[in-house]
Amino acid sequence: MRLSLLCTLAALIAAPALAEPPAQSLRPPGITSDPVISTRNAGFQHWLDGFRSRATDVGIPDHVLDTALSGIRYNTDVIQKDRTQNEFSKTVWVYLDSAASDARIAAGKKALQQHRALLERIERRYGVEKEILTAIWGLESAYGGYRGTIPTIEALATLAFDGRRGDFFESQLLYALKILASGEARPADLRGSWAGAMGHTQFMPSSYLAHAEDFNEDDRRDIWGDDPADALASAAAYLRANGWQTGLPWGVEVTLPNGFNHMLARRELEKLPSEWARLGVRPADSAPFTDHGPASILLPGGHQGAAFMIFRNFEVLESYNTADAYVIGVGHLADRIAGSDPIRAAWPRADRALSFDERVEVQRRLRAAGFDPQKLDGLIGPLTINAVRAYQKSRGLIPDGYASPALLTHLRDIP
Repeated sequence: MRLSLLCTLAALIAAPALAEPPAQSLRPPGITSDPVISTRNAGFQHWLDGFRSRATDVGIPDHVLDTALSGIRYNTDVIQKDRTQNEFSKTVWVYLDSAASDARIAAGKKALQQHRALLERIERRYGVEKEILTAIWGLESAYGGYRGTIPTIEALATLAFDGRRGDFFESQLLYALKILASGEARPADLRGSWAGAMGHTQFMPSSYLAHAEDFNEDDRRDIWGDDPADALASAAAYLRANGWQTGLPWGVEVTLPNGFNHMLARRELEKLPSEWARLGVRPADSAPFTDHGPASILLPGGHQGAAFMIFRNFEVLESYNTADAYVIGVGHLADRIAGSDPIRAAWPRADRALSFDERVEVQRRLRAAGFDPQKLDGLIGPLTINAVRAYQKSRGLIPDGYASPALLTHLRDIP
């Protein structure tokens, strides 16, 4: 799994129904008299002075800095959203209930039909299927309906000052200022998600500079306006640049045989579909496997949930957002828009999602037990999953890599 320039993107729509806008998650920052926040604001202004000097050193014009940095403040809402990303803080099934809800599927079919000619032209040029682009559009901005209202410069400055991923967000802030310096956008245009992602398909500033397209040929790469042409083409260009293979699925739901060796369900272990079939793995829809090349087995809800055989395009979608839930959400929504069936397997819905602090505790206790996940960041990525799997195997548990409440209890019970 790669950390890309878009790894911090979060899906903006987390409500159960598409018709319910995420008003709270996109509200402008409030003003508070909390003394702790006041202290943070003072520190933020000091940091901003230092940043301005660094920005000047790399060639950002003074007039751009004057306009862009005037009046921005430490945005506490942004920090809260950073701690509770939906893709990482919800169980995969709760996330998918929203990502591929009936309302979002219906709206996706309508959006595809309405923009079919545009999407087919983009598909022909870039080789990225129209259903995938529509699904990304649907998850990122509800098909253009909710593109975000948080000022991008303020969001990025807040995250850069916060320090958890300060270098990344400071670089994105510099890229955003370069966009303003280029004249392709005004400060008022740069609004979007808490993470600094912008437009219909929620591009980070660096990705805009590297991959944005002027598809409608109006001499402006406009991912912010009501016309989605440039944004959708830009998303396609981004995926193509990251290795998208036309005609290759993101993944397919499969069933595993009784007695399956769950140590084989690792991202780094790939086999051809025919080889998986010899081990008893079958497509969930009972159709014969198509040999789409090397594939891994993914168990996002553990051995009691759905299983997927994932192909190389899964990794390409991870370049847009590294969360497994997001990638499955895009892929499954695209499949549903194209007319495929819902996921067949049941999920362990009695399980709740671990909180951010609990996820960090899992990582900390794994490290203490000799199974180092490398980072104590509260994100259950491949390193943490591998550490969980190794711990489970050492304790005689089913090694499915699933960080569940039961696993945390088990870790807490270590003498």
